[in-house]
Amino acid sequence: MDAEAVESKDALATVEAGLDALETSSDHEDSTLIRVVRAAYPPLLALALILAVWQLLYASKIWPDWKLPGPSQVYDSLKDAFSNGDVWPAVGHSIGHGAVGFAASVALGTPLGLLVGRFQPVRAGIGPILSGLQSLPSVAWVPPALMFFGPTPAMLYTVVLLGAVPSIAVGVVAGLDHVPPLYLRVGRNIGARGLASVRYVLLPAALPGYLAGLRQGWAFAWRSLLASEIIVQSADLGHSLGFLLKNAQDTNDMAGAFAAIVLILAVGVAVNQLLFVPIERRVLKTRGLA
Repeated sequence: MDAEAVESKDALATVEAGLDALETSSDHEDSTLIRVVRAAYPPLLALALILAVWQLLYASKIWPDWKLPGPSQVYDSLKDAFSNGDVWPAVGHSIGHGAVGFAASVALGTPLGLLVGRFQPVRAGIGPILSGLQSLPSVAWVPPALMFFGPTPAMLYTVVLLGAVPSIAVGVVAGLDHVPPLYLRVGRNIGARGLASVRYVLLPAALPGYLAGLRQGWAFAWRSLLASEIIVQSADLGHSLGFLLKNAQDTNDMAGAFAAIVLILAVGVAVNQLLFVPIERRVLKTRGLA
């Protein structure tokens, strides 16, 4: 009789576990859908409000159409740009230059940040310079880079590097400053010294600050690149988003200028949402912070 009771209890527990699993799965699906809706709703609402205010300003006729085009006119300009085949080459050139410049910035900014963050004499000498470079408008580097390299991709990459490397390095330093000294002592006790300590202890522990620096570095890189593309026009630089914006200015096409700005903004938002946000969410989730 005791064996039958134990067997019945085990069967009941199995059924309850199965029901709990089904309920948990359903809750997970619902929560995922709710997260997607919650993530999409605020920006869509903000976009709708911006378009509504824009349309009201346009309809009020405070300014003539050539000064403030309506949303429909900008949409028509975008549609014409896509149909003429101007958009994808421009987006491709700008993203390509931005990706190469940002990758080089990461390769230079990361070890520079480690040096500044780990060695006090280096921090005392270079730290203030990095802070000053970070606050310097990257467009200021365009004239000297243009005079040195001419209107070539090297000029673009120089401006991008000078704009992004300080931000990435400062992000690494900020992340290292929040690493508890206990982590380094534990790492040394298990044999993590030198480069092994950097790879397995310092960088993982400083990852949240490092990611913030990377995101800010990309923002500086993208802004530096577009400033260079707008100021410098050359066949060697290709047909870029900056070229579209500058061409709209030269032809006094305000709708075209707004269309180019929409494309530039769309690329920036897409890179942030498709690259940095998932990585940041994953890091926070693995650390139990999300």
